[in-house]
Amino acid sequence: MAERQFTGKHALAVFVAAFGVIIAVNLVLAYSAVKTFPGLEVKNSYVASQEFNERLQEQQALGWEIQAELTGGLLVLHITDQTGAPVEVAELQAVVGRATHVKDDFAPDFTFDGIAYSTPAALGKGNWNIRLVAKAKDGTAFAQRLPLYVKG
Repeated sequence: MAERQFTGKHALAVFVAAFGVIIAVNLVLAYSAVKTFPGLEVKNSYVASQEFNERLQEQQALGWEIQAELTGGLLVLHITDQTGAPVEVAELQAVVGRATHVKDDFAPDFTFDGIAYSTPAALGKGNWNIRLVAKAKDGTAFAQRLPLYVKG
């Protein structure tokens, strides 16, 4: 029986196969990353940057502090002023979702009970973001991203 030799053709085949696997995996991961990217935050980043400081000062002048919690199947937002008193806003919009994709995003309908805003929510274990946009009764806009970790 003749002994098989490892020739240049064999080395080329191993080399092409190894790099083929690496390139294929990179293409799959790149496609997955682009497919799940939620998109742009603002249409024109230059204009948004020019207005940032003014919006920040207006928002800080409100003195609001916001805390989020998930308790008993309810997503609860506590919005308080400088004195710790609950704040009733003129308008409240939010998007709740994962930081990495938009598949689980939803827009909850919060109700104010005189103390806090709440809505039913079934959030799975892990990190969530609440992208909140509220409007004060004087028309001042307030925007904040609240991270929320749900224990399993």
